[in-house]
Amino acid sequence: AALANEPPKFAWSFNIGATNDYVFRGVAQRGEDPTVFGGVDFTYGMFYAGAWAANVDFGNDLAGAGPNTVATVEIDVYGGIKPTLGPVTFELGVIGYIYPSANDKLLVNNVKEQDYVEIKGGASVAVPMIPALTIGGAVFYSPEYQGGQNEVITTEATAAYTFASIGKFTPSISALLGAQYGDAKDGFILANGQDDLLYWNAGLTLAVEKFSFDFRYWDTDVANRGTVSQNLCNGAVLQCDERFVFTGKFTY
Repeated sequence: AALANEPPKFAWSFNIGATNDYVFRGVAQRGEDPTVFGGVDFTYGMFYAGAWAANVDFGNDLAGAGPNTVATVEIDVYGGIKPTLGPVTFELGVIGYIYPSANDKLLVNNVKEQDYVEIKGGASVAVPMIPALTIGGAVFYSPEYQGGQNEVITTEATAAYTFASIGKFTPSISALLGAQYGDAKDGFILANGQDDLLYWNAGLTLAVEKFSFDFRYWDTDVANRGTVSQNLCNGAVLQCDERFVFTGKFTY
């Protein structure tokens, strides 16, 4: 009872890391080249906020307006609340995706804003009979998605299982299944006219003290088109095919 009446405490952490291929929702964000990233997170009771940044490569201007690079840096800022009810943790938050100095002409031959905002709602639960297993789901909604693609809805389901420690390492396995839905009339074209995307990943994470090493397989239901065009999964700049990704991260 005394612990339940304690006031919430302020906490913070930061992380830095690198990956051989930055994949976001099944799509490679840096031409299959290595990426470095870092972020900082703050919590106070059920409230949270943070920022995260990574280098990206969306190629040069595809609209024929010269050699200007579309975007080289991504900065995410986010905040929200995570209330709990019994074993369930809920989440309601907002995420802003910012591309400083972006040349907003990706995909079609007119100006398209790269920065965009999403609203996130979700929940996760540690399964009562299997406390090492956590399952969850989330929905993301953007009224004006990246590249001026108007309304896009993204759904994700996740599962993770943490094993007992082996020496200094704590292994866990996790998987994600996601889907995106837009409208080709609004410019949400992935490949061959397809305007919905199914993506998934599965992998193993080894945690040791403040380090984590993640080995993960990614894939989507969209094949690369192979040429630079209006399609997002064009294969020349942004790739949607299968890949193995290794990520190392330090968190303090």
